[in-house]
Amino acid sequence: MKLSLRLQAIADMVPYGVTLADIGTDHALLPMYLVEQKIVTSAIAGDVHQGPYLSARNAVAAMHLDRQISVCLGNGLDVVRPNEADVVVIAGMGGTNIIDILSCRPEVTKTIKMLILQPMIAAALVRNWLSINGWRLVAEQLVQEDGRLYQILAARPGESLPVDPVLNEIGPLLWQSRHSLLKPHIQELINQLQGIVAAMRSSAQATGSAKYQENVRKLTALEEKLSCL
Repeated sequence: MKLSLRLQAIADMVPYGVTLADIGTDHALLPMYLVEQKIVTSAIAGDVHQGPYLSARNAVAAMHLDRQISVCLGNGLDVVRPNEADVVVIAGMGGTNIIDILSCRPEVTKTIKMLILQPMIAAALVRNWLSINGWRLVAEQLVQEDGRLYQILAARPGESLPVDPVLNEIGPLLWQSRHSLLKPHIQELINQLQGIVAAMRSSAQATGSAKYQENVRKLTALEEKLSCL
């Protein structure tokens, strides 16, 4: 089984010999690959939508992996019991949605040994939530696929050291490693923020707001970081 570049990067972060829960599993490609490769001992493939749930169940059955992969229909971590999964993957969702999933079931979240998260937007919010809630980043990855950049974060329980706010936007470990895709990543963040700032400039009320000033400061800091590369 061959995974997309994005899913392969996520799979590469999963430690050997763990139990996995893949939340928002879609077609269960990730858990099937990890079980086939004997990277995980067992997996839960959960999805809140009936269509993806049925697709995942059929795919797992077709691969004869029913004994190792439990396909569940349910919302977020509702499909996982405390201490049932060592590693939880939540990929392909917005950052706010990821935070909601982790926050809604604290009795489950506190028993997880590792989170692997791939927010489609608002990765900085996810990093901030992790830091506030007793998680430390242990790995970050950037993957470019079909013209789009994806950020992947891995975290374990532990205290986080304070970081420069601009590095929370970029990814402190991505910056530290000088990732090969760091320049286009920061340029993309700048482009997004320039659009927001330009839209706010059309309103006198918006330009007088604290949010506008914060965005301008953030934009300047990102441009300074880019100039250092």
